[in-house]
Amino acid sequence: MAEVDFKALNNALEEIVKVRAELNKLDYDNPRYDEEEEKLHDLEDDFQENFGRALEKILQQVHNQYCPESDVLMPIAYLGEGVSVELKSQPGKDARMRLDVNPLRIFISLRGKEQLVWEAGK
Repeated sequence: MAEVDFKALNNALEEIVKVRAELNKLDYDNPRYDEEEEKLHDLEDDFQENFGRALEKILQQVHNQYCPESDVLMPIAYLGEGVSVELKSQPGKDARMRLDVNPLRIFISLRGKEQLVWEAGK
C-alpha cells in the first residue's frame, strides 16, 4: 500500500465536518437542506473511496491495541461523538473512540477523560 497522504486525508475529513456542521444548523424544511445533505453524502462517498481503506487499517491497529472485541466501523462514523467501544482494560465501561482533525488524531474517552491514542505522522 502506498504512503498515506495525511494532509489530503485531513482536508477531506475537515470538509465533511464543515458540511455536517452546516447541515445541523438547517431545519428539514429549509430549501438548502437537501442540497447540503447531498453534498455531505458525496463527500463521504469520495472520502471512503479515496481514504477509507487506509484509515480503516489505522483504526484496526488502534482497535487491536485498546478494544479488540469491538468491530471497526467506517472511518466517518468516528467523527464527532465517535463510536462506542469496549476497552480490554475496562470491560463493561462506557468508552468511546473518536476521530478528530487538525491534526488528524484518534482519542478514546472514558468517564469524561480523553486519551490520545494515535496521531498522524507519529
